[in-house]
Amino acid sequence: MSAGKKNRVTISDIAREAGVSVPTVSKVLNGRPEVAAHTRERVEKLIMHYNYSRRASHGTGRAGLIDLVFHTLDNQWVLEIVRGVESVTHDAGLGTVVSAVHEGRRTDRAWLDNISSRRSDGIILAVTELGPRHAELLHGLGVPVIIIDSLGQPDPSVASVGATNWSGARAAVEHLVSAGHHRIGFIGGPPQLQCSSARLDGYRSALLAAEVAIDEELIVEGDFTYDRGENATHELLDLADPPTAIFAANDQQALGTYRAVEQRGLSIPDDVSVVGFDDLPMAQWITPALTTVHQPVATMAAQAARMLLRHAETGGFETNRVELATELKIRASTGPGPKA
Repeated sequence: MSAGKKNRVTISDIAREAGVSVPTVSKVLNGRPEVAAHTRERVEKLIMHYNYSRRASHGTGRAGLIDLVFHTLDNQWVLEIVRGVESVTHDAGLGTVVSAVHEGRRTDRAWLDNISSRRSDGIILAVTELGPRHAELLHGLGVPVIIIDSLGQPDPSVASVGATNWSGARAAVEHLVSAGHHRIGFIGGPPQLQCSSARLDGYRSALLAAEVAIDEELIVEGDFTYDRGENATHELLDLADPPTAIFAANDQQALGTYRAVEQRGLSIPDDVSVVGFDDLPMAQWITPALTTVHQPVATMAAQAARMLLRHAETGGFETNRVELATELKIRASTGPGPKA
């Protein structure tokens, strides 16, 4: 690094010159013991040479920032999470920094470098999956982490906030069965995710309890995107005995179902009833309004933020798992099934 860079050196610059990882530099800055003596000495010399200092705290030993990390930033679920977190951090006088992982890109560690350099007070992860490499790097930062796992697989060793996916899905299918539907299609989520498995299990459980035969042809894999919802709906409607109702495992896919039904010249709910999962604001804006399982996304995010604030005060989480209730919201997209 040149002499002219002394006043704008970053933690990534120091790590690169020292030949170590960003979390290692963070450990030295935090005075943590698990760094070899010769490595610590090398890093400390660079810190002194470049007169590096982290973001000043607000006199409480805290940086005044919470990091909120997503996998992507292009859907309404993200906005609900931001709204929930910001409602807590704003009242607490903290800032919220939003970033995306962009897994697999050359810049996919930029968010970790940024978190390290600004001495975040806590990290809220709202990502589809947290790879082992990122998990290891996060652990090395010595910053409390909490996961909002409505789209992910919660690690039992990491604090997390989720929702009752199984019971929410079961309630959705029970509603359709009680309306007279026995051919109910299911568009799931990525199978490796815990919430996807729970929603599929809830679907199966409701059919078994109602003594409705489970037809595996009616179960198609999804990925929580609009396009997959549209394509999966066409697959279901192409069956020799198509469903009279479709339960999409999230609202984005349910919107894709709307589009596919329209393309077929069919109507909702007269020809096909549709149920989603999430209850994002758009669920009430579309026509007909979407029957969906209300997942308290903003409340989940606010709960995660409050848990981080308590961690800052007490040094630990009171519990590693909080699960909030879901509720079925019945609207105009569901109607009676075909008459026998």
